[in-house]
This record gives sequence, C-alpha cells and structure tokens, in this order.
Amino acid sequence: MKRVVIGMSGGVDSSVAAILLKQEGYDVIGLFMRNWDSTINNDFLGNPNLNNDICPQEEDYNDAKSVCDKLGIPLHRIDFVKEYWDYVFTYFLDELKKGRTPNPDIMCNKYIKFDYFIKEAKRLGADYIATGHYARMKDGYLLRGIDDNKDQTYFLSQLTKDQLSNVLFPIGHLNKSEVRKIAEEYGLITAKKKDSTGICFIGERNFKKFLENYLPNKSGDVIDIDTKRKVGEHTGLMYYTIGQRKGLNIGGNKDKMFVVGKDLTKNILYVSFGEDNHYLISNSCIIDTVNFNCELRPEKCTAKFRYRQRDYDVKLEYLSNGEILVRYDNVKSVTPGQACVFYMDDKCIGGGIIKEVRYNDQKLWYLL
Repeated sequence: MKRVVIGMSGGVDSSVAAILLKQEGYDVIGLFMRNWDSTINNDFLGNPNLNNDICPQEEDYNDAKSVCDKLGIPLHRIDFVKEYWDYVFTYFLDELKKGRTPNPDIMCNKYIKFDYFIKEAKRLGADYIATGHYARMKDGYLLRGIDDNKDQTYFLSQLTKDQLSNVLFPIGHLNKSEVRKIAEEYGLITAKKKDSTGICFIGERNFKKFLENYLPNKSGDVIDIDTKRKVGEHTGLMYYTIGQRKGLNIGGNKDKMFVVGKDLTKNILYVSFGEDNHYLISNSCIIDTVNFNCELRPEKCTAKFRYRQRDYDVKLEYLSNGEILVRYDNVKSVTPGQACVFYMDDKCIGGGIIKEVRYNDQKLWYLL
C-alpha cells in the first residue's frame, strides 16, 4: 500500500482531499504545519474577530485533529516558524520596503509547503505528498483546477519539476460546491468553515495595525499626477498597491481616484482620477525570478498578472541575463512584485516576478 502524507490545514479542502485519498486505498498520514507564532509576535491578542484570544492556527489544528480522528488517520504536527520567517515573512517585509506588492503565498509554496514539508513527509515514509490545492497533475504537467473560480495554479507557479513530482492534488477535478457537499456527507467540522482570505499570517487582522509591529509608518503627500497638486496624505507607501481605489481616505471624488504610482525617494503616492486613465495601462513588463516546471519554452502563450485575472495573450523574449521581456496588448494595473504566470491551454508552465513595467518599451517612472 502506497503511503501519502497530506498537508492538513484545518480547512474543508484538505479535509476532503484526505477523504478521497482514503477512498482510493492509500495509507494516509496527516501533517499539520505550524508556520506562524502569534503568541511570540503578540499580533493577535484583543482582536474581536477571534474566539477567546485563541491563536487562529491553534483553532485550525484543532479542526484538523477532529477531521483526522473522524477519518481514522494519524495527524503529525511540525513547526516551521523559523523557516517561514526566514524565507517568506522576511521576503514579504523586504518587498514592502521597496514599494512593491509581494505575494507571500507563492513563496510559502516554494520554500515551505513543497520543500520543508516534502522533506518531513519523506521522513514519515511518504511515497507521495498531497495538498488541498485546486490544481491537477497529468503526464508530469501542472494543470489548472476544474473550478475556474478556485484554480490555484497561480500560487504554484514557482515550483520546479522536481517539487511537483510525486505530488497529488485530490480535489483538482472538483468544484468548491462539490467539495463542501462531500464534507457535509461525512459530517466534518470543516464542512461549512469559512475559507481563509487574504495573506495567511494576517488573516482577519487589520493590515495596517499588523504591519505597524514590523515596519515604521512614514506618512507623506498624495499627489494628483496630472495637476501635480497635493490632494491628501498617505499613511505609508507600503499600504498601497497599483490600481487600488478603496481605502484611500483622502477626500474628493474618491470613487474615481486610483493609485497609479509611488516615489520612494520623495515618499510620494501618486493618484489619478478616472477608471480608464492611461497611467494604469502598460503593454510590456520585465520579469525576474523566472521558473519553468517543464520543458516548454514558448514564444507565445497566455499569462495572468494577478490571481483570478483572466488570461492575456503574451509574447516572450528570453533575455541573456535570465529575465524575460513579456509583451502584451494594453493591460491595466500590472504591478511590480506580483507574479506573471504562464499558461498553454490548461497547462501552467511557470512564470516569474514582475520587476519593471513599461509602455512602448519605456519604463513607467511612477511605477518604481
């Protein structure tokens, strides 16, 4: 009997993934990863959204334990707090300091869930590892999950071919509604549990208050990029991302006001009025941290520049320094620090991190 070690998160997706593995006859072992220590960082106490000041990860562990007990599978627990801090959270803070918009979930998959987790799984005798991601593997290729609204291949784009070998995605062929139905049929505590949203270590906490624990606020001017007039003050460039409209709190006709750029040297946040303003549009970008998970190196494919964004047709120029120039028709709010992920039909073949955004081969000065 082949052994599978599955990452149990305390959510409905990994719960149902474990059920399906059991049904297929695998020897299933659960492994819960503790990646964040809120008690040490003292960043959750007093949050009205939490029950009795119990750390959210402890609640998740309790739910994972309940599911594993009901399914009759053992649950192990491993502490990756230091590794998560070193490889994910430090990266997150460094990117914010540069004024970029990081995606820590991508780095968590690259360094924690499909690196340290795999090493621990092998120590437990795993033939395969499994997760509750909405994705599929077929003939060695990473494929999109069937549920377009939940497909998570975007977050798996930095994984290598080796990391994806011997990986199972049991729920990739299901829609979310089907996953919840299976959990309800088994009477699992996670059946109606709310999906986690936002950045994993922030969760339901206020983003600004959370970051104040780690990065100092530095307020500055908000400038209308067209009139060059000051229209308000920002509370720190790290709190804003390109294309952002909500939460600016700078008065005026804020429903039509968008963040279009940042000047780190002068600590200025640039905004512009009008949803279709040209400052949000680019037609090429440079990506670094390039990764491909298969042998395919196309000159043409499609790409996503943000999670749940539609695919755009792109042309790829492979540069001598290992970076890629990605060309496309006008796309709004392509943002430094976010991932550009490549697809060929259902295949997710890899991607990179957006380093520089351009229009007609000119770097957009207000985009860092």
